[in-house]
Amino acid sequence: MHGLGADGRDFLSIVPHLGLDNVPIRFVFPNAPSIPVTINRGFVMPAWYDIRDGDLAVRHDAEGIRRSATQIEALIDREHRRGVPSKRIVLAGFSQGGAMAYHVGLRYPERLAGIVALSTYLVLEETLAGERSAANAATPILAVHGSMDPMVTLTRGESARDWLTGASYPVEWHTYPMQHEMCLEEVEVIGQFLRRALGS
Repeated sequence: MHGLGADGRDFLSIVPHLGLDNVPIRFVFPNAPSIPVTINRGFVMPAWYDIRDGDLAVRHDAEGIRRSATQIEALIDREHRRGVPSKRIVLAGFSQGGAMAYHVGLRYPERLAGIVALSTYLVLEETLAGERSAANAATPILAVHGSMDPMVTLTRGESARDWLTGASYPVEWHTYPMQHEMCLEEVEVIGQFLRRALGS
C-alpha cells in the first residue's frame, strides 16, 4: 500500500529487485481513495485517511482509517475467493500505507503470513490492545525506517516497534541512513523476508 499522495503504481519498479523470480507470488497494488487532506491545506489527493495538524494522538482520521481497512479486507477476501488462504498473504505498505498494514494486519481475524511496515507508525494504537487478533499474535513483522526521515521521524517508527515488541510480536527491525524513501538494501531485505514468510 502506497503513501500519501502516491498511487498503486508507486512500487511496481521494486518487484524485479526482490529476488523472487522463482516464487509463485501475486502482487496487489491498491489505490487509496482521493480525499481532502487537512495537513496539505485540504488538497484532494490519494490518502488512506485524513491527517490533521496537532497532537499525534488525535491527528489521524479514525473514520477514514476504518473505511480504508474495510477496503483492504475486501482485497484479502478477493484473494480468498481465488483460492489463496490468509496464511499465504503478506500485508505491506509505506508511510500511510504501512500504517494501514499495521492496522489491518494486527486486527485481522485469520492468521496472515506477515506484515511489512516501511517508514511508518501505528494509528489508533489506543484501541489496539483491545482489538488485536490472537490469530496474528505471532505473525512475523518486518519494520524498516530511515534514520534521517523528516516526514515520519525515526522516533515514531521506534515507538511502534517498542509497542509491538512489548506486546511480544516478533519484529525484525532495520534502519538505513536515508530520508522518507527506500533504498536497494531495504528492498533486498524485503525480498528475503517475503521468501521466509511465504516459504518455498
